Amino acid sequence: MERAVPMARDLTPGTGIRGGRLRVYLGSAPGVGKTYRMLDEARRRQERGADVVVGYIECHGRPHTEAMLAGLEVVPRVHRDYRDAGFDEMDLDGVLARRPSVVLVDELAHTNIPGGRHAKRWQDVEELLAAGIDVVTTVNIQHLESLNDVVRKITGIPQRETVPDEVVRRADQIELVDMAPQALRRRMAHGNVYKAEKVDAALSNYFRVGNLTALRELALLWVAGRVDEGLRDYRASHNIDRVWETRERVVVALTGGPEGETLIRRAARIADRTAGGELLAVHVSRSDGLAGASSGALAQQRQLVETLGGSYHVVVGDDVPTALLTFARAHHATQLVLGTSRRGRINRFLTGPGTGQTTVDDSEDIDVHMVTHEFTGRGRLPSLGRRHSRRRTIAGYLAGLAVPWLLTVLLSQADHSINLTTDALIFQLGVVIVALLGGAVSALLASVVASVLLNYYFIPPVHSLTIGETNNIVALVVFAAIALTVSTVVDHAGRLTSRAARATAEAETLSTLAGSVLRGADALPALLEKSRTAFGMRAVALLSRGDGEVLAHSEGDHQGDGEGPHETAEVPVGADALLVLTGRRLPAADQRVLTAFAAHVAAALERDRLAVVAAEVEPIKAADRMRTALLAAVSHDLRTPLAAARASVGSLLSPDVEFSPEDQAELLATADESLVKLTRLVDNLLDMSRLQAGALTLHLTETHLDEILPRALDSLPDPYAPVQPLDLDTAPPVLADPPLLERVLANVITNALRYNAPGAPVLVTASHHADQVEIRVIDRGPGIAPEDRDRVFLPFQRLGDTDNTTGVGLGLALSRGLAEAMGGSLEVEDTPGGGTTMLLTLPAATTAPSTTEPGDSGEEPPHE
Repeated sequence: MERAVPMARDLTPGTGIRGGRLRVYLGSAPGVGKTYRMLDEARRRQERGADVVVGYIECHGRPHTEAMLAGLEVVPRVHRDYRDAGFDEMDLDGVLARRPSVVLVDELAHTNIPGGRHAKRWQDVEELLAAGIDVVTTVNIQHLESLNDVVRKITGIPQRETVPDEVVRRADQIELVDMAPQALRRRMAHGNVYKAEKVDAALSNYFRVGNLTALRELALLWVAGRVDEGLRDYRASHNIDRVWETRERVVVALTGGPEGETLIRRAARIADRTAGGELLAVHVSRSDGLAGASSGALAQQRQLVETLGGSYHVVVGDDVPTALLTFARAHHATQLVLGTSRRGRINRFLTGPGTGQTTVDDSEDIDVHMVTHEFTGRGRLPSLGRRHSRRRTIAGYLAGLAVPWLLTVLLSQADHSINLTTDALIFQLGVVIVALLGGAVSALLASVVASVLLNYYFIPPVHSLTIGETNNIVALVVFAAIALTVSTVVDHAGRLTSRAARATAEAETLSTLAGSVLRGADALPALLEKSRTAFGMRAVALLSRGDGEVLAHSEGDHQGDGEGPHETAEVPVGADALLVLTGRRLPAADQRVLTAFAAHVAAALERDRLAVVAAEVEPIKAADRMRTALLAAVSHDLRTPLAAARASVGSLLSPDVEFSPEDQAELLATADESLVKLTRLVDNLLDMSRLQAGALTLHLTETHLDEILPRALDSLPDPYAPVQPLDLDTAPPVLADPPLLERVLANVITNALRYNAPGAPVLVTASHHADQVEIRVIDRGPGIAPEDRDRVFLPFQRLGDTDNTTGVGLGLALSRGLAEAMGGSLEVEDTPGGGTTMLLTLPAATTAPSTTEPGDSGEEPPHE
């Protein structure tokens, strides 16, 4: 699988020479075929007449890769000596003197042996590019600087050789060389990647399916991000504002109604139709509220969105269609999913086009899906007393003029049996209807027009504005008063409803905020991000009041924001911090919600402070637990050898018993054995206490395993125990503290002998992989269940033991602590065919400035 990312390169500054073009083969894992692909590219260019040379290639003994070198000119390497060893490096000056059009440089992240012009190979490549030479190179995803900590968390192995991401980003082309994990493991098993003796270790460690899958995903996402970055730069440089459907981003609008789950699932299916599709759910909290909106329903819908791999957002906006489209364009959405209206026909007739139709009319290049559901047309009734839009207000004015005239025409055609009181009540009903439609001003207009028409057509003398009877004057005045009172009450009720809906919207926003914070491990960034998206701001920052230091910040995608001025809102957060929002002007109502956000931020800051205090107290608690466990565990183990030694010496000193020479020798041997056990126990306890206190002094030096193992075997309780060393003399020296390494090996081997099958030897082997040496202590015992592998390294644990007669259980715990203190690790593996393998990993001493064998910067993983 390959992905190519075209980039651009300018003239080399100050030279007038057009810089060389860089092509990078990015591998998702070691062994996927980057070097082979690079050589294949070189042969194709050579066939097209290009002057291609090989600056540096590392084939790692792979015959298929070596065969690809045939016919290519290779610039001789330069030899350098370092720490009593010789290494071959790329001859940078030789390549510059040869000046080809294209040079192949393998392993971009490699650290050069001291003596060259640059410390890193990528710096050599930069110089070649500056000289106008095209470079084709390779690098693995685990060597990118930005992913260093991520890879360490996935594989448990630190990558000491890295290359800055910017170096790879500047490449004219980045081609991903990928392979399925199962295929790569089969390739390794067939011997196409490593030598046979290294395959088992590699498959059981670095090349696990989970590790390879995670590295593959990292590579795909990194390359996809670079493609997206290049596309954004191109659109920005060409002033392209329209949405390009290069990647499906589906936004689903949620009202909190019962149709929400149907819309979410429909939107998820749309997003899943294309690779890399994104699902975003958005709820608009608006001042006039949404009928049927429920915080509980929204919480359930949010959970469904996150279960389907989407993200949930809340924005504040009075105009729902505008808020939806603004959000969609800000996130470069290609499709917008809405539900058909739950309003009935009468409601749609009275209020005109709803959110869906308005959104469709204004959507431009965003596809809008109107999804039908079982609640269409029967879920919502006309809303009363809202604060109306401009269109609604104009409609109210027109109704205030037209309704009284319409009622006049209808009543004029009616039977003369209808009296004046009935006429006035009907006109009164018309005024109320206008008040519901357009508010108080429209109702006032309708009441004035109705009063004039009632006087002219229905109060004697008719067709005249004069009134003949006093009681008719009273009736007309009462009519006008009732009309004004009713319209005022209706408008006031609408305003109260609007305020209540606004409060509900603010409560929903804060509820969503609190839920997201409670679910997140890091509350402060989540709070700032939610505040930015909820208020539609460009950026949000938390500043220290004293020196203005940025404590945390959240910044959105500014594409399409325009060049207009942006305002800043500041809200105090406690006594020591300030919340600063940059973007649009916030209305007073949003300022109230912002104050609540600031209170949450203050609480998060306080929680972080308390977490720091708790973290400081935790080591003290751990030390107390250690002391308690120590006192509980050593009471018997200290007394046993002391009692045996004292009894033996006491017997020898007793004047009442005459011992034969043989008995005396046996008593002395017992005393000596007990004192040796006691000394070993005290040494372990002292070392464990130093480890716990961080006071262990290390003297790391170059240490040869074939010299340490005999001393470790001499310290075993049984020096004649069946221990068989293999390949220790061929392993490189490790960087370790010799006495501590001796203690570690002695403890691990003693543990293996304790559980080994009778008659079977304990094997001790060593192998060199990348910048580490792996020492395996292999037994043929009952093995350790996966769920117990971490527990065996806890102090005072003896897996399967039921008493304290075999020691306090410090051996493996101390060994792991000492290994980690020396920069290594101690892990448990299964022995093929049954048993347990203790894997001790230590840094190789011969590769302190570099990582691996000469010229190898990571084609082989650092731990296998």
